Amino acid sequence: MKHHRHDSPGSAETITGCPVRSKCAVACRGGEESQHPTCPQVRQIRRCTQGPSSGVWSSQRPGVLGSTVAGASLRCSQSVGDAGTCPARSSRRNRLSGLSLRSSAWVTDLSLAHSRLTGQVAHHSPQAWTDALGFACVTQIWPGSFVPVPLGARPHDGGTTFAVSSDVATSVTLCLFDEADREERLPMPAYDAGVWRGFAPGVGPGQRYGYRVDGPYDPGAGHRCNAAKLLLDPYARAIDGEIRWEPSLLGTNSEDSAGATARSVVVGTAFDWGSDVSPRTPYGRSVVYETHVKGITARHPDVPPELRGTYAGLAHPAVLEHLTGLGVTAVELLPVHQSVTNGILAAAGKVNHWGYDTIGYFAPHAAYSAEVRAGRPGGQVAEFQRMVKALHAAGLEVLLDVVFNHTAEGNEHGPTLCFRGLDNAGYYRLVPGDLAHYFDTTGTGNSLDLGHPDCLRLVLDSLRFWATEYRVDGYRFDLAPTLARQDGTFTRLSDFFDAVHQDPIVSQVKLIAEPWDVAQPDSYDVGRFPPGWTEWNGRFRDTVRSFWRGDDGMLADLGTRMTGSPDLYGPARNRPSASVNIVTTHDGFTLRDLVSYDTKHNDDNVPDPGGADDNRSWNCGVEGPTDDPDVVALRGRQSRALLATLLLSRGVPMLLGGDELGRTQGGNNNAYCQDNEVSWYDWSTVDTELLEFTRRLLAFRRAHPALRRRRYPTPADMTWHTAAGTKMADAEWSWSRTVIAHVNGMVAPDLDERGRPEVDDDLLLAINGWWEDVEATVPAIGRPAHWMVEFDTYGPSSVRTTVAGETFPLRARSVVVLRAPR
Repeated sequence: MKHHRHDSPGSAETITGCPVRSKCAVACRGGEESQHPTCPQVRQIRRCTQGPSSGVWSSQRPGVLGSTVAGASLRCSQSVGDAGTCPARSSRRNRLSGLSLRSSAWVTDLSLAHSRLTGQVAHHSPQAWTDALGFACVTQIWPGSFVPVPLGARPHDGGTTFAVSSDVATSVTLCLFDEADREERLPMPAYDAGVWRGFAPGVGPGQRYGYRVDGPYDPGAGHRCNAAKLLLDPYARAIDGEIRWEPSLLGTNSEDSAGATARSVVVGTAFDWGSDVSPRTPYGRSVVYETHVKGITARHPDVPPELRGTYAGLAHPAVLEHLTGLGVTAVELLPVHQSVTNGILAAAGKVNHWGYDTIGYFAPHAAYSAEVRAGRPGGQVAEFQRMVKALHAAGLEVLLDVVFNHTAEGNEHGPTLCFRGLDNAGYYRLVPGDLAHYFDTTGTGNSLDLGHPDCLRLVLDSLRFWATEYRVDGYRFDLAPTLARQDGTFTRLSDFFDAVHQDPIVSQVKLIAEPWDVAQPDSYDVGRFPPGWTEWNGRFRDTVRSFWRGDDGMLADLGTRMTGSPDLYGPARNRPSASVNIVTTHDGFTLRDLVSYDTKHNDDNVPDPGGADDNRSWNCGVEGPTDDPDVVALRGRQSRALLATLLLSRGVPMLLGGDELGRTQGGNNNAYCQDNEVSWYDWSTVDTELLEFTRRLLAFRRAHPALRRRRYPTPADMTWHTAAGTKMADAEWSWSRTVIAHVNGMVAPDLDERGRPEVDDDLLLAINGWWEDVEATVPAIGRPAHWMVEFDTYGPSSVRTTVAGETFPLRARSVVVLRAPR
């Protein structure tokens, strides 16, 4: 027998409006037969029985097919006009104070009850359902204003407007949940232009809710509506509860999924931003720090335990002092949209630590909230806003890693949590000619279809929402080519790019693409994104790693990457800032592991190791940890050389959080499911020498605009020399591993905000990729110059100052930076 909510047993409350309300209420709650046939609510009830463990009730009605009204949760028949006496409605006024009287109101899913009683599956009006059951629905939900309303749940004017989009639904039911998780179902009374809406007076912030959608279930035609599935609101501002991986989540059965899924929460987003101002750091001055809200704070000794792993923890002064002292200008947060841990990971006791299985594009992930931990669902909203405000006050921009390429619902065998049950074909790309299957360019089972207006609206609304309500400063788009595949192939002419460029808010924030997806002939799209976009430069990463690993023939490409990759971005008239230069990211080895492991060590991952096999790494002679002082010293030199190459190149450098500390993941290059010490920063084992080196190098970049020009270099302001001090010949680029670049700080300088030229000193960047020391000669630059050694990644240099024609040691696998003041 299916068990559905009826009423709480043993409640002392009574049903207002029943002439013998005290006794009949007790009779029903106690499981006795009613002795009061005059009560319209009771005379049709033979017996009430509680579900075995769910706290849910069912009712038997005599004379109606002899069957149980499974799914009928009965409500008192007090007239709609008597709002003041109906406890079902008065409970709303008390919900925020923690009071709920809904336990005394019998609630019903009229549509399900009617279909069960009559054996019909056709859709009926609320009045038809009411007539069939013999009692009236009393909860108020009005059509509301007959003008377009924002999607989602918006509290205002003493109630909340609910609006959800579905082109295929034949009816949508709003489901409200009280503090005891009892469900109240209200048919949405208004439909217009694909949007279902209703205004519920008395409902306000803190109310938990979801939707049930009636409509076609025809996978072959691309439709997967199933009213037995409780759906999250795609526009929910907050989400409460966890997903429990039970068969009821599958859309292929008729089991009620409410007991296994989370709830949307009504939340207001008004916030006192005070004097908050975004830093709006120009790309040319930006240094991005990729990090994880929990990873950076989970083991920080100066962050209070109750704040570790939370938005509030990230905003703690101890963390802010580290970031500002390091010299970065922006934090790029791994996904903070509400995400899901899939059933395979959950069964193995793992967590989706990275958060790339999104289910709520408007909701901050609740597990990162100290407010939610403290028992205040919905508190994640203001906590996230406070975090952004604190980061802005410290001069740091906030960039979000967003996952608009797929959702947590997986393929046709996955759960029905939200989008699939609302309008499957309106959100997902389906295989042409085989609409029961999903077209997957993400490796996750599904891909969102931004060629569909509803899906495109969702994405743009989310981007605009976070930029205005949370004041974030930009986005990094995961697997970004998928967003521009409305016709199958990646195109710069897609509706998505057009919509972004025309949006007055979204077009003004930083837009960073991960320019590849999977399984398509054109999946690698580095250099192909339109003007206004920047890209993670995978070519930069691969070249720099290969050069310092010791691969042959890499010097010419290294020079191209260090000058902003003009071969990739120059033809489209983009600036060097279109290249976000990366050496390490969350998706791969950390810097310490890059110089400590030849192969990945992902044995503890679930369901399989995953991770790339081609890491272009070098373990310096020993796989993994070692006490050998020579190996340890070599790894330190390799780390400093890699960092120097990254931070001295034109473009926007991105530092993987923790690399400055010497953070290791034990050789795991795919730690997506390692919500533990593998991924959490270990603040007790900081490599202080590497940290200080990184700080000095970032300060040097900040002080020298010649390193971060907004244009590509020309022979007038950048020349290349051999280790002997002579001009580099074309043939030498193919075999040499040593080069000296002269950067002229006076020629064609950029202008600052006031139009003043940003002139600079002259710089020499000397690079030696050989495994042996080289005696280098200072090249002549056309003027007398006294050179000072600023950095030597090998270690302390024996030379402090030098002049043209003199030699200096350029030791094995090292970078030396010299400066000649103007």
